[in-house]
Amino acid sequence: MNILLVVAGALSALAALAHIGCIYFGASWYRFFGAGEQMAIMAEQGSLRPTIITSGIALVLSIWSLYAFSAAGLIGKLPLIRTALIIITAIYLLRGVAGFFFISNPLGRSPEFWFWSSAICLSLGLLHLIGLKQQWASL
Repeated sequence: MNILLVVAGALSALAALAHIGCIYFGASWYRFFGAGEQMAIMAEQGSLRPTIITSGIALVLSIWSLYAFSAAGLIGKLPLIRTALIIITAIYLLRGVAGFFFISNPLGRSPEFWFWSSAICLSLGLLHLIGLKQQWASL
């Protein structure tokens, strides 16, 4: 069992749950997590758009969690595991690095959102990268 991939999977699952919390608890959670005032206002107005967007993100994060758990050996082997984990790792790393460039021009979000979300994504990307390198031969 690869502990780095277990942690990566658990953190992706936690992020998915936080997104589900935003859907359930509404505008105050969208604001707390820095999703932007526009998302919070749409949630307050009963728009389906925040729910659809956030559900999509939660679904993707859940799938990513399952792939990390699969590579770690917690669950059965999922299809295209190497390809999927390369893509997941690359997305986390790219999002982590790219987000730091938005701190000075936050595009409707706070600089704190970009800093913390980028730090989290970069950390998850590194966990995936190291864990994937450790598990590569057994995948």
